[in-house]
Amino acid sequence: MSPTTSRIGIGYDVHGFASAEAGRALVLGGVAIPYERGLAGHSDADVLIHAVVDALLGAAALGDIGTHFPSSDPRWHDAPSTAFLTYTIDLLRQHGWAIGNVDATLVAERPRLTPHVPAMRAHLAEAMGMDIALVSVKAKTTDGLGFTGRGEGVACHAVALIVCMDG
Repeated sequence: MSPTTSRIGIGYDVHGFASAEAGRALVLGGVAIPYERGLAGHSDADVLIHAVVDALLGAAALGDIGTHFPSSDPRWHDAPSTAFLTYTIDLLRQHGWAIGNVDATLVAERPRLTPHVPAMRAHLAEAMGMDIALVSVKAKTTDGLGFTGRGEGVACHAVALIVCMDG
């Protein structure tokens, strides 16, 4: 690999809301968001971290989140997704990669996520060992269209740049 090598990865994740009776917390970007329902999933269902992990793994051509953290593996049941991110950062380093920057867009009609974006950015930056200026998180709605617009769940798109550490 050339020392100037860089790669871009794209990640995407979506989870529907769990039933109100499930008692799950809504966690996005490692931050607990006050809301009456959390997201359904095997882990904590943090779509933001899941999309970022997929973008990072994809950029390094190291598989995807399901390859490393299958829902069939009981050790990931209710696991905090920050553990997935930490594992992925270590894996990237083992393969000679460092993260250049991350940009993610959450899509949800509700709850209103914009007030929580600074905390999400701070958590992600800390977990990745990066300056917060290199971590972007945005929150968008779909103006009532689609499953997110109907309030059925949350989606996230992420892009990550990784750079070769050699040289």
